[in-house]
Amino acid sequence: MHRHGYQGRKFGRERDQRRALLRGLATSLVEYGKIETTLPKAKELKRHIEKIITKAKKGDLASRRQVIAALSTRAAAYKLVDEIAPQLSGRTSGHVRVERTRLRVGDGAQMAIIEFVDDIKPMPKKEK
Repeated sequence: MHRHGYQGRKFGRERDQRRALLRGLATSLVEYGKIETTLPKAKELKRHIEKIITKAKKGDLASRRQVIAALSTRAAAYKLVDEIAPQLSGRTSGHVRVERTRLRVGDGAQMAIIEFVDDIKPMPKKEK
């Protein structure tokens, strides 16, 4: 059996579970700006979140709806489109970085931190 042409990692999960895992990780990354997870999950999340960020940077209605569909919560989608994407407008790609950190004590898995390359500053709230 060969692996030619097969893209993406399976993580020992069904398709729907895999999609839910990536959606949850992407939502957490947008909410907190930095998360720690296993190295294979971080590498797969990088592929996933780069596409979402590119759509968020476009900012039109269709792209906004695609970002809402790709993340778990609407608040995270609005934060990505309205606050984070404008701060990443200077880049065409490479919006997140993956850094290896430690080996997990329980099973020895390689852990990694995934975070935005640029410093994301919180936007001030507008008064009505």
